Formats: sequence, structure tokens, C-alpha cells
Amino acid sequence: MANEESTDSDPFKDPRYAGFPSGFFDRVDQSPDQTFYSEPRIVTHIDPGAIAAVGAFYQELNLGGSVLDIMSSWVSHFVNAPNNLVALGMNATELAENKQATSWVQHDLNLDPKLPFENESFDSVVCCVSIDYLVRPLEVFDEIHRCLKSGGVFANTFSNRCFPTKAIRGWSQTDDRGHVSIVGEYYRLTGPWNNVRAELRTSPSVPGDPLFAVWGFKN
Repeated sequence: MANEESTDSDPFKDPRYAGFPSGFFDRVDQSPDQTFYSEPRIVTHIDPGAIAAVGAFYQELNLGGSVLDIMSSWVSHFVNAPNNLVALGMNATELAENKQATSWVQHDLNLDPKLPFENESFDSVVCCVSIDYLVRPLEVFDEIHRCLKSGGVFANTFSNRCFPTKAIRGWSQTDDRGHVSIVGEYYRLTGPWNNVRAELRTSPSVPGDPLFAVWGFKN
């Protein structure tokens, strides 16, 4: 079933999608994302503990040089921002407020999964609490792989909170373990990626939002 937002060919003609159930990438709200994200939301989408876990994770990966933050907003959660941070997201007002970004690009990956960058433009790519909204994730992962330098890392972080009408049905219908498996499958079907790993980055004994990370390195 083609998504209403897609201007390209039906993604389900790509044989890599054959293993996903019918309707997996549908959303409750199938209206254009430009409408949903037209009003800026200068708020955080995870609690302070999870935000700190994102920053600590980025520090552990030693992200530096040129970094792309996809599906970004007014904050990128780095403890120390890289020298060149490009924020790509939906709302221009939010992106302009991102003090850690050195530049920003307004771009809808669900409408057009092709990234507006040259091959091997970035040392690292990050995606924070947004992977659940992609309706064409394999094409986006392909593009990220293209734009990464050899050995570069693509790091996803996510919790169990989202805009439920805009998250894909497959995400909404599973639990935390399922979410990790979904993201891991995106890496398996694209790339090739090396050393793909998944971890819970917050303590299960501490109340608050859990923060999961799945990441891998370009061959």
C-alpha cells in the first residue's frame, strides 16, 4: 500500500520490505507531515534523565568533525557540540533555535528520503527519538550510508514516547524489545554496516523514560 505522502514509486515494490507485515508503515494520521509539523514545538520529548543519557552516549562515541542530526529540532542534546553540526528537520522555526547547530536544512524524509548532501559528507549521523516516524526507513538508511565517510557511525536513540498518530503502526503495536528489533532490522537490510549494537542506556532501576540506542558503522 503506497503511503499518501510518497511521490516516488511504491516502497513495497522494494523486495527488502517483503518481510514486514502489510500496513506496518501506515500511520493513524496519513495527512502530510508538513501540516502536522507546521507549528513549532519548543519542548523536550524525553525527560531529563533520558536527555542526559543521549548526551553521555554521544560523548562515549566521541562524535566530532562533521555530524548530521536527522529529524532534528531546536535541541540536539550534545554535551559538547561537534565543530560542524548540520540539523535536518521539519520545522524551520525549531531548527533556527538549535544553538548547537552550525547550519540547518528543512527537509521531509517521508516525502523525499534522498538527503541533499554529497557522498561521504559526514563523520557521523545521529537520530534522536524520531526513527519511529519514518515510513521509508530503508531508503533513508541507504542515504545515510551514502553520506557517511568510511568507518563513520550512524547512531539511533529512542524511548517509549512518541506522537502516536504519526508513529508507524508497526512501532505502535510492539514493545521496547520490539522497537530495538525493528531498528536492528533496518541496519540488517541496508548498509553494509559493521558492529551493529543495541543497549539500554538508562538504568532500569531508576524511574523515568528509558533510553535505548542502536548504532552501527559504515563498512
